[in-house]
Amino acid sequence: MAENKTVDKEKYLDEIEDSIRTIGVLTSGGDAPGMNAAIRAVVRRALAKGLKVRGIRRGYHGLLKEEIIDMSARDVSDIIERGGTVLQTARCKTMRTEEGQQKAAAICKKYGIDGLVVIGGDGSFAGAQKLANLGVNTIGIPGTIDLDIACTDYTIGFDTAVNTAMEAIDKVRDTSTSHERCSVIEVMGRDAGYLALWCGIANGAEKILMPEEKDYDEKALIKDILENKKRGKKNYIIINAEGVGDSINMAKRIEDATGIETRATILGHMQRGGSPTCKDRVYASTMGAIAVDLLCKGKTNRVVGYKNGQFIDFDIEEALAMKKTIPAYQYDVAKTLAL
Repeated sequence: MAENKTVDKEKYLDEIEDSIRTIGVLTSGGDAPGMNAAIRAVVRRALAKGLKVRGIRRGYHGLLKEEIIDMSARDVSDIIERGGTVLQTARCKTMRTEEGQQKAAAICKKYGIDGLVVIGGDGSFAGAQKLANLGVNTIGIPGTIDLDIACTDYTIGFDTAVNTAMEAIDKVRDTSTSHERCSVIEVMGRDAGYLALWCGIANGAEKILMPEEKDYDEKALIKDILENKKRGKKNYIIINAEGVGDSINMAKRIEDATGIETRATILGHMQRGGSPTCKDRVYASTMGAIAVDLLCKGKTNRVVGYKNGQFIDFDIEEALAMKKTIPAYQYDVAKTLAL
């Protein structure tokens, strides 16, 4: 039995000899809880297939600086429950230039990296696409708390971030009720309103402000706050998306117009941290394993996604061209429940 396994493994390695022998993995852009689970899955899946794995520290910035290390199964022990990324991350303007892209591809070849797994958002995928065009087999995994990647219904970190924000907002509501205040609570999300929408529904907010709405009617908002006060409501929670912003000044304007004490709370980067939820651990692990499998099948320039209950993969160019919109029905539900 042991002999058969050895023969099978040698046959498999012969089949991929001209394609993938060493896989690199990096995390790029903003960190997200669950990235470590994806890194762990890439390393262990690749090692199980008899491949070498090299970790690249600090994303594309580290790749250009040749911050490259060999990774073993022990290197990824006890990281699945940790937030952030053990490989660290950074943003890299040089990777947007043709010179930077060519240098990155040359460094991959120098270190024998014939397959690269990039965990990050749209900007990270754009870099992966350029490397694929330069002969480096690349697979992207969506890692962002913003949930703003159009090709997928799930991105690593969103579930943890939205639960972190939800718990924080529950606590703010407690003190807001005690003091009969209005609270403007700003959540992250960059130019997308998914965190705001989900928190708005989960926390029973009276108003959700999202960048997808373009402009909001502040006079109508102030009128609604006053009407709620007349009905005896002891708090008023406004969930404000980062893409709308201006929470501190908004709170001042509301207080001046209503006479109701109004406080702004900006949750900020606490939403990026913390131990990932079960969903982020399981889905990130699955995506990491799929990325390795795709490389071993000779695939390149692909993004792993999750659609309609299935893990699938897309061409990076196709994925980057897709547009994502807030589900109208879901937002309608949020407005109805706030009445």
